[in-house]
Amino acid sequence: MALTLQDDIDEVIVDPRTYGDEHAYHRAFAQLRAHDPVHWTSPRDFRPFWAVTRHADIMAVESNPANFLNDPRQFLVSIADEEMLFAQTGSRNFARNLVAMDDPDHRAYRALTSAWFGAKSVRSLETEIAALARETVDRMLASGGSCDFAKEIAAWYPLRTIMIVLGVPQEDEPLMLRLSQKLFGSTDAETGGGDAMASMVEAFAAFNAYFDRITQDRRANPRNDVASILANATIDGKPIGDSERNAYYLIVAAAGHDTTSSAISGGLLALLQNPDQMARLRADPELIGNAVEEFIRWTSPVKHFFRTAVADCVVGGKQVRAGDSLMMCYPSGNRDETAFDAPFDFRVDRADARKHIAFGYGPHLCLGNMLAKLEMRLLFKELLERTADIQLAGAPAWVEANFVSGLKRLPISFTART
Repeated sequence: MALTLQDDIDEVIVDPRTYGDEHAYHRAFAQLRAHDPVHWTSPRDFRPFWAVTRHADIMAVESNPANFLNDPRQFLVSIADEEMLFAQTGSRNFARNLVAMDDPDHRAYRALTSAWFGAKSVRSLETEIAALARETVDRMLASGGSCDFAKEIAAWYPLRTIMIVLGVPQEDEPLMLRLSQKLFGSTDAETGGGDAMASMVEAFAAFNAYFDRITQDRRANPRNDVASILANATIDGKPIGDSERNAYYLIVAAAGHDTTSSAISGGLLALLQNPDQMARLRADPELIGNAVEEFIRWTSPVKHFFRTAVADCVVGGKQVRAGDSLMMCYPSGNRDETAFDAPFDFRVDRADARKHIAFGYGPHLCLGNMLAKLEMRLLFKELLERTADIQLAGAPAWVEANFVSGLKRLPISFTART
């Protein structure tokens, strides 16, 4: 990556290439935490905002939804792309999903599926997901001793889980994977075509067309799945709108698998780069639950969300004005030296791993966080029990995207346990 700390820090913050180079990201944001932790950012081509980089400041903003709204700004979108969206849809927001909603709408829409993603329901899926984890490792071991773990394993396992939850057919998985990559990797030429918002809009239109068909089917033939809940959902006795329904499908289908995929592949890479931690986890499988929390802290797949200040206030010692945008920088918060002991050390037995804010914080805490952690725990249990050795077999590569990103390539070699 060509960017250095001598570059304009405002451009570094928004540049997708920064997020395709974890070392460049952490160098830049460590500088901000040390010298300007709530940084007024005025990059070319984007509306200005405050970059909030410290753990405590992010938590303070996210735990105060009355004073910091999710609407109207969700994530980094250039001025040109905002204008394109407005011309096409009449809104500068990409989609009105749970992430974009504030109370009372957020509370009402979240309640539609909260039971499905609650502890009792997630536990009821454990047997089925454990079988899927076994099948996934079966497929990996049958590949001949090497594979691209990011593409061939981590991308598919959480996708199948989400398809089970939604209740959509397995044969549609390639379509779902292709569309979610176009959505979240739209600025990366390899994964999403590199044409940013145009790629996202195209993928979202295809999602809408697909889930319109699913909705029609579930209204005629309801089942015990999330698709049936959304197809027939009502709030205050009235059916929810088509745009809100499709945006809800999107947040479950795409965000629910892409982030977990990134944490899985990034977690394995961290183990491979820290063989003492791999040995520690193999020696004590009871650590897997805590290790999963560390994987999530370490990878922080969602790079940011925005909030908008309702009134003049102070954040991290900076005077914030009503209407100002604030960018919550999650990977930075999860490497905050004031929040974590030796945050740049990867440790599967880290005592403070659960303090991470990779799922957000407060009322917008990720709806599917328990499901994601269960998926990861079951897959790594199978993976470590059934392999004797795993090694890097080439250079890993990250998606160049400033919203949601992770590994796009992770070549490995392995030997099965006999």
